[in-house]
Amino acid sequence: MTRAKPEPVQVVKQRRDAALTSLVQGVPYIRFLGIEFDRRGDELTGVLPYAEHLIGNPGLPALHGGATAAFLEVTAIIGLSWSMLWDGVERGELDLAAMQAGDLPRLPKTIGFTVDYLRSGLPRDSYARARINRSGRRYASVHVEAWQDNRARPHAQATGHFLMPRKDG
Repeated sequence: MTRAKPEPVQVVKQRRDAALTSLVQGVPYIRFLGIEFDRRGDELTGVLPYAEHLIGNPGLPALHGGATAAFLEVTAIIGLSWSMLWDGVERGELDLAAMQAGDLPRLPKTIGFTVDYLRSGLPRDSYARARINRSGRRYASVHVEAWQDNRARPHAQATGHFLMPRKDG
């Protein structure tokens, strides 16, 4: 029995990057907020680069609570979507050309999202990571934490519940 030769690492890495870029760039609100994602293997870190329009209280100054909540929710949704796409990306079964043309997979829909504001978000870059607590065929539960300079001191955290899209469409 002859085993198929594995793909070069660079090919797989380019496929992963192209899939993530298509997923993120396909959502206009993510582009509006300027959210980016740093991928290391299957782990994603959301990055909200500081921008003046994200300030809610110029007297402090502090990040707007809505921008913080949106950042956490987007990180949860992209994290869930990425986990759904991972196997197809790895095996080369995902139609990247279709994704790049705008034919994106359906995203999870938010059922409920609770944000805990732990301290003021300062006027600097923020980072967030999502941890999927449960992901089934119909429902998923995700915990997200956002921090700025020190991951051990989050400025906000959230728990979200999501309706997962059907596999058949």
